[in-house]
Amino acid sequence: MAQAVVSTKYQLVIPKEIRREVGLKCGQIVQIIAKNGVITLLPHQPLKSLRGYLKGMSTNDVREKKDRS
Repeated sequence: MAQAVVSTKYQLVIPKEIRREVGLKCGQIVQIIAKNGVITLLPHQPLKSLRGYLKGMSTNDVREKKDRS
């Protein structure tokens, strides 16, 4: 398990193995979520980067015809 130390300026350095695993780049935006005492960091992904993510997915039976508008 990787660890980081909070500096006197309340800064963290994300360990190299975590940066590589997640694919973080210098200057990339990270979303920070705090809930019930747990901090989660999420790399920001613009919607353009998700284009084609569901390519080939069947759209049959996604929802009932009566629910479509």
